[in-house]
Amino acid sequence: MRILIHADDAALWKDRLASRLPSAEFAISGETSDFQADYLAAWKPPASLFEAQPALKGIVNLGAGVDALLNNPALPQDIPIVKLRDAGMGELIADYVRYGVLHFQRDFDRYRRQQHHTTWREHALTPKREWAVGVLGLGAIGHHVARQLADDGYPVHGWSRSPKALKGITCHHGDDGLQALLSKVHTLVTLLPDTPSTRGIIDRDALAALSDGASLINPGRGTLIDEAALLEALGTGEEENGRLRGAVLDAFPTEPLPDDSPLWQHPRLWITPHMAGPTPIDEAADQVAKALTAMQAGEAIDTVDPKAGY
Repeated sequence: MRILIHADDAALWKDRLASRLPSAEFAISGETSDFQADYLAAWKPPASLFEAQPALKGIVNLGAGVDALLNNPALPQDIPIVKLRDAGMGELIADYVRYGVLHFQRDFDRYRRQQHHTTWREHALTPKREWAVGVLGLGAIGHHVARQLADDGYPVHGWSRSPKALKGITCHHGDDGLQALLSKVHTLVTLLPDTPSTRGIIDRDALAALSDGASLINPGRGTLIDEAALLEALGTGEEENGRLRGAVLDAFPTEPLPDDSPLWQHPRLWITPHMAGPTPIDEAADQVAKALTAMQAGEAIDTVDPKAGY
């Protein structure tokens, strides 16, 4: 089994995978020109890589998001694609979301603004049991996040395209289900994949369906949110003069976020550099090695549906 690795930390991936697949041959893209691979383990590979590798039997995407891979014009057709499914990222993203929910539920945003104005004022506490959280996307990571929030004591509403039943979580689906969820939650969390049907799903209408003073957390994909509609819903300045109280954003359509983006300057936005769910290399390498072994053996394996986008 000959495996080509393409990633910023390709040497680290090679080291971890070689220890798990000792009989395989490995190469790092860009370091050799004559290595013909059976399988590609990659994160955002360029079109030229596929043009130089015409005999690939399968691809393992070294992350949960496959939009960059599926949008690659040189992506070979009709070969299996496997993506990381949680691999330890769920716990990290759950921590990020739990921090964001607490940020608004315990009024840390308001207390921070008060500090700037030397204002001593206590806000009435809304208990967790009255702070409903909506989670859009109930895949492996979304389910984990929803479960953690429910365990923390929040009423959790989850949404997916097709019906799901998850213990302790009020599940919604379809367009009507999305509208029902939006009207019920204090904080909305977006963990959907990037697909044609999810791009811009948080638009002006969706934001208008939220209750006044709701908050938004996006550790998912940057394409989910209409940024102009978000800024409009926030209103101007540090005072809460729009429908939306604030937002914590980790993903953007263009990354790094351009210096001239108005999102940087809004006082009720908290921006992080796509760090909510870094891939834990050891857990991920276990999953990648298992996927490569299964593909090589011709075993059934859960693969990406290019039409669905996940």
